[in-house]
Amino acid sequence: MIEYLWKAVFVFYSQTSTQAEAWESKRLQLILEGKSSSVAPGMRRSATLPKLTPPRT
Repeated sequence: MIEYLWKAVFVFYSQTSTQAEAWESKRLQLILEGKSSSVAPGMRRSATLPKLTPPRT
């Protein structure tokens, strides 16, 4: 699960961003508290609100 969060964090922040670790830690804490059902939709909203799209390959 942690690997997925780290992949997701770099969609929103650069790899050198200090905010990336805080973002990942917050979501991991919510998942460990049993609130994973709110984490995934929140991540989707975070990606769609600024109109992020998947990279083209």
